[in-house]
Amino acid sequence: MNRRMNPREQKRMMQRMGMNMDSVADVQQVIIRTATKDIVIDEPEVAILQVQGQKMYQVIGGQVSEQAPSARTAGAPAKPAFTEEDVQLVADQTGKSLERAKEALLEADGDLAKAILLLQS
Repeated sequence: MNRRMNPREQKRMMQRMGMNMDSVADVQQVIIRTATKDIVIDEPEVAILQVQGQKMYQVIGGQVSEQAPSARTAGAPAKPAFTEEDVQLVADQTGKSLERAKEALLEADGDLAKAILLLQS
């Protein structure tokens, strides 16, 4: 015997078990950000399931695309890449402290020659 339960009965049974489910209206986009990529879901249906005080979000449907991390950080300022050896080299070449050499490298966006020129002038 195959008997389907109507939605009202399902909701009552879930409430008796301490569960509550609501939908989120007008969701335009969901972004799942990982270390290596962004998973973008456009126009999904989103439901919130509350069980014993915990919220779970269920994302259903929508157009899924993936973006590389560089695509999401294009507008963000890049952190200059330099090593402690670079700081030591600038300090040795200019006779300045390590802290001042590091400040110059930050100001010069990691460019060693520019940092040395900044400290010599």
